[in-house]
Amino acid sequence: MSRLIILAGLLTWAGCTLLFSCVHRFGRPSLSERLRPYHPGAPAPERVIDSKAPVRQLLKPIVALSAARLASLFGVSEDADARLRRIHSPLSANEFRAREMAWSGASLALGLLASIGLGLPAALTLLVVAGAPTLAFLVLEQRLSSASSRWQDEVLHELPVVAEQVAMLLAAGYSLGASLNRIAQRGQGCCARDLREVNNRVRQGVAEATALRRWASTINVPAVDRLVAVLALNTEASDLGRLVAIEARQCRKDVQRKTTELIERRGEQVWVPVTVATLVPGVILIAVPFLSALRAFSSS
Repeated sequence: MSRLIILAGLLTWAGCTLLFSCVHRFGRPSLSERLRPYHPGAPAPERVIDSKAPVRQLLKPIVALSAARLASLFGVSEDADARLRRIHSPLSANEFRAREMAWSGASLALGLLASIGLGLPAALTLLVVAGAPTLAFLVLEQRLSSASSRWQDEVLHELPVVAEQVAMLLAAGYSLGASLNRIAQRGQGCCARDLREVNNRVRQGVAEATALRRWASTINVPAVDRLVAVLALNTEASDLGRLVAIEARQCRKDVQRKTTELIERRGEQVWVPVTVATLVPGVILIAVPFLSALRAFSSS
């Protein structure tokens, strides 16, 4: 009996596999279909019409616009597309906003089901139903903002070293394109990854100055703007290496000043719990004799 059950299961599995292979969404394309785009005389492949595609194309901009308006209500001023391009995310702005709304909808459904299952009062149910989707939306928005800020900080801290390397390579006789390409290929940090994208744009026919300005506008760091402005003088200045070295020293001073501010800010934050821990016992010690004195005057 067990052998018959195993045999029936294998036959069912084989039949379901054959049935799903006939469906275009699940089936693997044949070898001729995969090689057709690379054949010069082959006809155009047949396009499969998805009935849901027009609805998706219509809903995506609406969802993205609604999510962007909601994010602006919570004080998010920078566009999601700029932040996604900054961290080299494969998602587009519409896809990210759609994901936010999907997580918010799932949180709303879970909050509603939990409120009904636990039998919460009406006020608490309203709080859960309103707070769960908002919290899910803000968590995803905060993760994107944190990743964007972290990328900017890493670029700022790597920039002095990168600028010094560019200055040394220029002084050694390398061209600007060869210097950027060498740093991009041998580096492992955020600046190296950004420079690899800059080099890809240059290979596609974009001018070096234009590609560097686009990088500066994407990163949105003042130190990068100044360095790109100096590198844009490649065709005009004969001592570009010395100018880049001067800018590298300025970048290092900016990083040092920002690090000093961060250390001082954290030093001030250390004294907050110490002050609170000192004031609370002091207030209690002062309040006890004060209340005793009030009782003495009231009894007399």
